[in-house]
Amino acid sequence: MNREKARMDTAGNRERHAGGGTMDPLDIVGNLDQIKPVYHPVVSAIRHDVVGYEVLGRYYNGHEWISLGFFFHDDDVPEEFKVEVDQHLLKLALSQMIESNRDGLLFINRNAKQLMVNNGEDLLDTLLKFQNQGFSMERVVLEVTEHDFDEEFEVLSNLLLYYKTYGIQIAVDNVGARSSNIDRIRQLEPHILKINTAIIRQHNSDGFQDIMYSLSMLGRRIGAALLFENIEDESQLYFAWKHGGRYYQGHYLARPEFSLIDTKFLSLNVSTKIAHYIKREKSLVEQRLKYILLWEKKIKELLPKWEGQKKVDAFIQTATSEFNEESFRMFVCNSDGQQVSSNFNKHENTWEIDPDKRGSNWAFRPYFLENVMQMQTWNKGILSEIYSDIETKDMIRTFSFPLSAEHFLFIDIRYSYLYDHECLLI
Repeated sequence: MNREKARMDTAGNRERHAGGGTMDPLDIVGNLDQIKPVYHPVVSAIRHDVVGYEVLGRYYNGHEWISLGFFFHDDDVPEEFKVEVDQHLLKLALSQMIESNRDGLLFINRNAKQLMVNNGEDLLDTLLKFQNQGFSMERVVLEVTEHDFDEEFEVLSNLLLYYKTYGIQIAVDNVGARSSNIDRIRQLEPHILKINTAIIRQHNSDGFQDIMYSLSMLGRRIGAALLFENIEDESQLYFAWKHGGRYYQGHYLARPEFSLIDTKFLSLNVSTKIAHYIKREKSLVEQRLKYILLWEKKIKELLPKWEGQKKVDAFIQTATSEFNEESFRMFVCNSDGQQVSSNFNKHENTWEIDPDKRGSNWAFRPYFLENVMQMQTWNKGILSEIYSDIETKDMIRTFSFPLSAEHFLFIDIRYSYLYDHECLLI
C-alpha cells in the first residue's frame, strides 16, 4: 500500500504523477484528510471473480486526485513519514471493508525500511485492532518486493515469519527480477509470488520461458500461488492463464477505483475469455496428439523391416525418408541408454551418417530411463518436452518409439518444424 507501482498504460507509457515530483512531503503528511485509498481488484483464476483488492494511495492537490507513487518512491522522504501515510490509508481501507461488509483479501505494500520502523509493530497493532472488529488477519496479504531481500534479510525474514504466525499472508512482489534471491524466497515460503507481466516485453521468448519455468517450479515446491500483475491486454491475460496464474491483476481487467467494485464491474467477462482459452488449448492438444499418432503409424509400418541391432543403420536409413520434413537427427538406443546406431544427421537436404556417436550413453538425461520404461510397458511413442539441444543449442523435441523390448528409435524434431506447427510448441 505504501507505493503505487509504476504501471504501463495501454499506449505503453509509464503512468505520470501529475505535479507529484515538485510537492513537499510535508504537504502530504500534514494533509492526511486529503489522502484516500483506491482499490485495484485482484481476480481469481478459479472462480473468475474479484477475490481481493490491492490498496494504493491518492492525494488531492486542489485540482485532481494524483497517485502517491512519487511520495513513496522518493528516497529522501523519511520512512517515518511513509509509515504515517501508510497507516492512515490502511485504517481507511479496513474501515471501508468492514462498513461495506465486503469479503475478500486486502493486499498492502510495505518495503523493508518501513517494516523496520518500530520493529513493524505499527502495522501489527493496527491489524490486531481491526481483528477485534471482525476483520481476520488471514485476509491480509502483505507484499514485499524481491529487492527488499538485499537489505538485512535475516531481520526482515524473522519479522515476516512472525507476521505469518498471526495468519497474515506474505506475497513477494516483482519476483524473478533477481534470480539470486530464489533461495531466500524458498526460505520465507510466501503464500503468493507476484509476477510482473512486463517480463513478456522485456525478455526474448526463450528468456521469459526459462524464467517462468523456474518460477512455476518454485511455486509448486513451496506451495505458493502465482499472481500476474500489470496485465494490459489479452495476450498477457492468456500468458498468465497458460502459465498457471491463480490470480490476475491489471488495467485490462479493472483500474484502481475509490470504491470496492464487484465482479460485474470488471472491464471484461473473465469466464468468457478463459472459456475461449480452454477451447483453443484443447484444440492444440488434439492436433499435437494427431501428430504423435501419425508418427507412430509411420514407424509401425516400418517395423517389418527391423532386423535387429546388427542392421540398425540400414533400418534408420529407411526411416529417414518418412521423417525427412520433421527431423534433423535420428538414432537408436538400447534400454540402458547406450546408443547402438550411428547418428543420422540432416544437413540441408542430405542425411549424413556419423558413426562416432555409437556407444554413447544417454541415460544421464532427465526422464530418459522413465520414458524407456513407459515405452516398454505401454508400447507407445513418447514426445518429449521442449528442451535445448546440447549440440545445436536450438529448442527441439524428441519423439521416441519402441522398435523392440530392448531397442528404441529417437527422432529429434527440428525447431523450425515446431515453430511452423503451433500445437507442437505447447
